[in-house]
Amino acid sequence: MWDFEQGEILAFDKPLHWTSFDLVAKVRYNLCRKLGTKKLKVGHTGTLDPLATGVVIICTGRKTKLIDQLQYDVKEYVATLQLGATTPSYDLEKEIDATYPTEHITRALIDETIPLFLGEQWQVPPMFSAVQINGKRAYQLARKGETVELKPKLLVIDEIEVLAFDEARMQLTLRIVCSKGTYIRALARDIGERLNSGAHLIALRRTRVGDTRVENCYTIETFLEKLNEYEHVQIQ
Repeated sequence: MWDFEQGEILAFDKPLHWTSFDLVAKVRYNLCRKLGTKKLKVGHTGTLDPLATGVVIICTGRKTKLIDQLQYDVKEYVATLQLGATTPSYDLEKEIDATYPTEHITRALIDETIPLFLGEQWQVPPMFSAVQINGKRAYQLARKGETVELKPKLLVIDEIEVLAFDEARMQLTLRIVCSKGTYIRALARDIGERLNSGAHLIALRRTRVGDTRVENCYTIETFLEKLNEYEHVQIQ
């Protein structure tokens, strides 16, 4: 039986267009209503962009103390890149701002290039990100048109493989296993540059966090159904 005050670790498949905070807020609201309380600690172990779907781990009660530790779990993604064009956000949040030649890009070139991203990598985070700059989020400055130089961060890509390459559409789908702090949007940017072209992310799904796979996660709908069956026994 669940004990949300003592603490639970819950795995969700985040819907498209929801922020990670939207998911936490929805879970907290429904838990507080069910438990008849106005306060309950609820937090997540790693942000997922609104335009991405997949695994988000949520901790409740005393298990929120584990959040910092759980953030270091290895993550797996399936990402689809559009080659030959860039956007300021490196994904579909912003419109295309530049196009590049793609005639030279072949499957052979991709197979030669992708392994170069294995192992330790220095990556500059996207301006449209939650990186803190003098107490403000980078995306807040970016949306005001301000340009700030972000420092590169060291990360590790444990696995990266080509799942599909649509040469007609110039769309590349990859499976990536990586460390905390990896921005797949920035990886798309870097792959585009390494291919002597440009690229941005058009789809992203987090398929695993640690040992938790997306197929074993709750959707918000299945969680709420299960919660409706849950009976909270309050000890007098």
